[in-house]
Amino acid sequence: MRLETGWTVVTTTPGLFAVASDLPETLEALPAPVPGTLAGALERAGRFDRTSPTSLENLDAWYRLNLSEPAGPAVLRFEGLATISEVFLNGQKILDSDSMFESHDVPVVLTGRDALAICFRAMGPYLERKGARARWRPRMMRTQGLRLLRTTALGFMPGWCPDVVAVGPFRPILLIRPARIALFDLLLSSRLDTEGTGHLSLRFGCDAQIEGATLSCAGADMPVKRQEDGLYIAELAIPGVEPWWPASHGKPILHDVTLTIAGVSHHLGRTGFRRIAIDRGTDGRDFALVVNGETIFCRGAVWTSADIVDLPCKRAAYEPFLRLAAEAGMNMIRIGGTMAYETTDFLHLCDELGLMVWQDMMLANFDYPAGDESLMIHVKTELTQCLARHSASPSLAILCGGSEMHQQGAMLGLPERIWKTTLTTEILPKLCADLMPHLPYVENSPSGGAQPFFVNEGVGHYYGVGAYMRPLEDARRANLRFAAECLAFSQVPDAAMLDQHLPVSPVHDPRWKDRVPRDLGASWDFEDVREHYLGLLFGVDPARLRREDAERYLTLSRAATAEVMEASFAEWRRPGASCNGALVWTLQDLLPGAGWGVVDSDANPKSAWHALKRAFRPIQILLSDEGTNGLDVHVLNETPHRQELVVELACLRHGQQTVVSGRRELTLEPRRTASLAATDLFGAFFDTTYAYRFGPPAHDVSVARLKDRQTQEILAEAFHFPQGHSAAFHDATLELVLQRKDEGAWALSITTDRLAQSVNIACDGYRAKENGFHLAPGAAKSVILSPLDGTDLTTLASGSVTSLGGRQISAF
Repeated sequence: MRLETGWTVVTTTPGLFAVASDLPETLEALPAPVPGTLAGALERAGRFDRTSPTSLENLDAWYRLNLSEPAGPAVLRFEGLATISEVFLNGQKILDSDSMFESHDVPVVLTGRDALAICFRAMGPYLERKGARARWRPRMMRTQGLRLLRTTALGFMPGWCPDVVAVGPFRPILLIRPARIALFDLLLSSRLDTEGTGHLSLRFGCDAQIEGATLSCAGADMPVKRQEDGLYIAELAIPGVEPWWPASHGKPILHDVTLTIAGVSHHLGRTGFRRIAIDRGTDGRDFALVVNGETIFCRGAVWTSADIVDLPCKRAAYEPFLRLAAEAGMNMIRIGGTMAYETTDFLHLCDELGLMVWQDMMLANFDYPAGDESLMIHVKTELTQCLARHSASPSLAILCGGSEMHQQGAMLGLPERIWKTTLTTEILPKLCADLMPHLPYVENSPSGGAQPFFVNEGVGHYYGVGAYMRPLEDARRANLRFAAECLAFSQVPDAAMLDQHLPVSPVHDPRWKDRVPRDLGASWDFEDVREHYLGLLFGVDPARLRREDAERYLTLSRAATAEVMEASFAEWRRPGASCNGALVWTLQDLLPGAGWGVVDSDANPKSAWHALKRAFRPIQILLSDEGTNGLDVHVLNETPHRQELVVELACLRHGQQTVVSGRRELTLEPRRTASLAATDLFGAFFDTTYAYRFGPPAHDVSVARLKDRQTQEILAEAFHFPQGHSAAFHDATLELVLQRKDEGAWALSITTDRLAQSVNIACDGYRAKENGFHLAPGAAKSVILSPLDGTDLTTLASGSVTSLGGRQISAF
């Protein structure tokens, strides 16, 4: 039974009261959501502002609940208490906890009228504790005491997130009654062998001896046996089982698992069967994920939190963000070491959606003292519990020792013998190998090169294009192998989101700037990064544009980050590229504003999300500028099916007149790619990249289309601008046709008389499934408009369409 309702919370001076019975009745008690946080309770009472948070580090918070459950033995399970906590039942202390990341089961005997109290002690004094001397100090954290406290770094990274500190029972509290037969320490895991046989392993303890138990899955059964140590085990082999695939490469097939005891069936959940390995290449420097024998190009984003205040843990909170990740064609989500472990609901959604999970330990940037026995016990306990929770989830793909610890020490000039610690190279890999030997382990993110932050070997964090403001060509020059994070920009949300939550001008309004992420102590922020590429792509002065035409500044800002992301992934996905995967920093914002997220804090897609959706298509066409070697056309088929395709390429003058064109039919086998020179399609030389410059440019855009040969449906498009984007701005005339679809949706058909760049659809009450796309003449584009919650489905959808090159506004 979840203990969710009836809780109250009061706050007091630190250490003033030892037990709940000492609390004066005059203290105001506020209703408290559980699971939830102190910040969440205060926010609901109008006493906390997440955009300008007050400090919660120097308060004791007392949570109380009166229980009227039947008397008798029970177990109280506390799945996560943030962070320094004492639990009392009827005035008697039953638990001390000083880790946010551990679950506790406490046997109790209820009387029928019981008082449960939890005191969350002020973290301030604990953050001031001194431990073994740190060999380096990360600048991004506002307190060095965090290295000795097992709590999330969220709330302690100025410039990255608001100072909302996690305090309270942020994970469920359960009341468990003993059954006639009680199982404990149940561990279920699955894997797929090289012959295609699925293996399901079950282990559990039981407080009574059982006979005739059976494990069942995917039409196969296996008796459960009792070992000499009293544990029960079953090893079920399922030949020819349907495997689990990331959604980009197949179907994420899940199978029900049942344990039958004494004729009663108990559903243990669902699992999938997959085989995961890391291919380091012939030189040992590579990093490619291999799933079920196929090399997977991993693309996705880094997870932050579904809500920075509540730190929610239920499916309903995760689902909007993860479904958008899947809809965009992502196949991997990374839970970084500065965040918090997520729950089984999170992994179950990833299982269903075909999203692989890269799981960092909650260790980041600090020099953690591996010799601190108490700290290491906590680290081992949280990892053991985390892996036990998720052991049957096929989406769990990578285990990692944490984030940027190696990098932090190395960037300060320390030698490898100092920053490469036994924690990440010995302690954690041994524990992971013991618990989940079938999953790959990565020492740290990043790691693997001559310096851990070099990206041409192993796992990197790539910000050459991005924070370091390198030219777009650096995406190829860096020889990136795998980016566990990359491409951080201040991403501007849609106008509707800004109008609702942040209706201020971007002209250095302090409220606007407060939501722009920055590195602590840096003389620049990630809006400066975005503006660098805005000027580079569109040939404008961002500062002047922001002053003189703020609306166009925001429009070009949205287009700039979308173009950079799409261009970078086109480079990394082309055949012959060294890159095997890249995860964008980050999936979602923590507050409304121009944060890192490609999805805003209300789970609305930004322009970059739409760009990634185009960039991540499993059946894809790409164009690469090879300079004097011309334009190359690349076609990808990541699906398990043969594709009968047509490739078309046309070079247009004034975005309208075809100068040269070519067409070829192409059969592409499953998991295969093809590359064609543009001149092979044309049958003769044409300066597609305008590299030879024998005269004035003959065209301003090249348009590649990939079609299904039978249906002639356009599967993907790619665009190349030999003279830059601004040279191909045209005042296009758009024609719109609106048709009603099923379930309240509409289809908007758009045609153009000439190239229209970054076509944007605005429609109150609806979300366009595609947006910010380029549109060439010669084919209609049909975009689905899906109704948002609360939309009146009886009325006609209405809105407007604009393009980047002109000032026309087309209404529908």
